[in-house]
Amino acid sequence: MATKSSGFTLIELLVVVAILGILATVGVVAYSGYVKSAKMKSTENIMQQIGLAQTEYYSDYGVYYHPSAKCSPTEATSIAIEQALLGGNGTRGIITKDLDFEICAEQDGAGYKIQAKNSITGCELTVDRNQIISRTNC
Repeated sequence: MATKSSGFTLIELLVVVAILGILATVGVVAYSGYVKSAKMKSTENIMQQIGLAQTEYYSDYGVYYHPSAKCSPTEATSIAIEQALLGGNGTRGIITKDLDFEICAEQDGAGYKIQAKNSITGCELTVDRNQIISRTNC
């Protein structure tokens, strides 16, 4: 005489676990892509704020802020820009480490160029004095 079981079979449970694993993988990939693009967009917005601050700096001093002819984005250059253009106090309040981007400003002819680089992904963003954003390796 056969008895009827009201539980799930091992195969059914394995299929459910496999489906949940696939859905979790897709979710993690989508979330990490969202975080990466949000950080990049936040950095672009900050760079545009820096561009507006450059206009104010120019109206005050007659030149754009650019400590050197060529720059390499580092933590020190990010802090210097924040102090000179965004009213920072020597700490990272706007250009935070959470963005994973460092920012610098350099002379570009009679204007300026703002560069940002993500040391993790190698993504490079550039904004010129016309507020045109270009992306490399992003």
